[in-house]
Amino acid sequence: MSVSCSSLSNPRLITLLLEPHCAPSPPPPNGNQTPKLTSLPLLLFFFFFFFCSIVELLAAAAVESCHSWRREKTWRWSPGDLNMLRLKSSLYSSANRAAQMRRFSSEDSGLNYFLRYMDNLKNYEKSGVPRGAGTDSHDGFDLGRMRRLMSRLGNPQSNLKVVHIAGTKGKGSTAAFLSNILRQAGYSVGSYTSPHIQTIRERMCIGPSGEPVSVSTLNSLFHETRSMIDEAVQLERGCLSHFEVLTAMAFYLFALEKVDIAVVEAGLGGARDATNIVSSSDLALSVITTIGEEHMAALGGSLESIASAKSGIIKQDRPVVLGGPFLPHIESILRNKALLMSAPVVSASDMGNRSVIKAVNKTEDKPYQLCDILMNIEKDIRLSIELFDVKIYMLGSHQLQNAATATCAALCLREQGWDITNESIRVGIEQTYVPGRSQFLTFKETEALDLAGATILLDGAHTKESARALVNTIQMTFPNAPLILVVAMASDKDHVAFAREFLAGTRLDAVILTEVDIAGGKNRTTPSSVLKDYWIQASEGSGINLLVDKLEDYIDMVEENSKNSREESSRHKTIISAESSILDAIRIGRDLLQAKGELGKGIIVVTGSLHIVSSVLASLH
Repeated sequence: MSVSCSSLSNPRLITLLLEPHCAPSPPPPNGNQTPKLTSLPLLLFFFFFFFCSIVELLAAAAVESCHSWRREKTWRWSPGDLNMLRLKSSLYSSANRAAQMRRFSSEDSGLNYFLRYMDNLKNYEKSGVPRGAGTDSHDGFDLGRMRRLMSRLGNPQSNLKVVHIAGTKGKGSTAAFLSNILRQAGYSVGSYTSPHIQTIRERMCIGPSGEPVSVSTLNSLFHETRSMIDEAVQLERGCLSHFEVLTAMAFYLFALEKVDIAVVEAGLGGARDATNIVSSSDLALSVITTIGEEHMAALGGSLESIASAKSGIIKQDRPVVLGGPFLPHIESILRNKALLMSAPVVSASDMGNRSVIKAVNKTEDKPYQLCDILMNIEKDIRLSIELFDVKIYMLGSHQLQNAATATCAALCLREQGWDITNESIRVGIEQTYVPGRSQFLTFKETEALDLAGATILLDGAHTKESARALVNTIQMTFPNAPLILVVAMASDKDHVAFAREFLAGTRLDAVILTEVDIAGGKNRTTPSSVLKDYWIQASEGSGINLLVDKLEDYIDMVEENSKNSREESSRHKTIISAESSILDAIRIGRDLLQAKGELGKGIIVVTGSLHIVSSVLASLH
């Protein structure tokens, strides 16, 4: 029989346990009937478990006392009081982290427990965002819920200086450029971005090199905040989302680490995004990179409503940097909101600015573009800089624009008194590299995937605008090269508009449609067969000759024909096919280039979602 320590407090159970073993011995020869206990070891066993139950009760009381102290400290912490920050920061010093982690049970080792906990929260990245959720209306996300959570955590965002970045595209790259510029200037920086490519730790970066938060630090952070998050989840009746909790933890971590500045990327929109709980007094500046057609239903259904939602991060009297370029009426919406908030405006697309790509170097394992960034702004805030021959390791004119936007933000901070030199800006830009943004696989990486000899470009483009930017990058780096496209997308994207950008802007040899889990689930996955139908629809009326076929059969035909007939059979035709496996799709694309004798000249572009990029990179590990 197995019995828990707590069960031993039941007298009836104790009697039942002991009765079979405490029967009297046969009477001795002198006739005495005195019972004799024959199982003394069992009694010792019983008293051992009784002792364990006492220890268990004492331990539980100690844990509850610790939690009560933690809650009391949290509730008493006013936004301006740094005492608790210093107290809790000591728990997270590098010298103490390892010792603290050893106190956790084996169940909490690694990130498994944390990830299981997070999986139980609402995850709109996995399920899709509700209609109107990002708008500043009664349909929008409830920022009050986020503010109540932050209050439980002691409002750590009130002890930070924050750069808040929103935009349809480019906000992650801009955040990376600016974070590295600030690190080069000698500042301690916390950066918070989403989504992640390979590990959830990528969303929170700290330290001098901007590495993702370590497993031990993330586990420590979770265990420090767990009781307060639990209380908030219960209070909000389970409505707290995955993104809200991660965002709160990021602010808490940055305050604990006492970073000099936090660079925070909005998740969706701006006005009702969970990151938009920073007051104007704590905001260094806001940045709006671009406005495009993404999350249309969640953000009101039009470019105008999207611009309005994203302008919600503009705060009273705090400068705003506009990336752009924007359509004139969209820029007017942003500038009118800035005028309403008395916020100075700096435009990276101002007429006085000139950023150009001078050359592209593809000879190295890590290609780069050589650029000049020249700025002379005289409106609202006077800014100027001249940077020549800057190496940017993320290709494309859109990445140059992101670097220019980050440069504008750095110059704005310099005007506020931050010590940022021109050299810090140059080196920060040159040290920035974000996976999945115009990323070429190295020779070793293609070998590891059994794709030796193929040139493979990974890019997370998934909107009409980002598809156009990718097309321009391909034309700039590989003009007239044979092109194989491997595409997987989420179900809530504009697949037809995305496809038309490639069909109109490139000479495609083949399009291989595949599928990928979105945020670890299939709710938003587009089946490859459905994606193929969208591409066929996109080609109608375009004059493009689509050949719908199994690529393996087409490759066999190409290999059997002579060179002349091969060229004739493939002239002005784009082969379109569907494959369920991403790696199989890439390998078939490689086989097609090889069969046509174009493996060394052609390029395979894997795109449609950051999740397909994540899947390919995960295969390397």
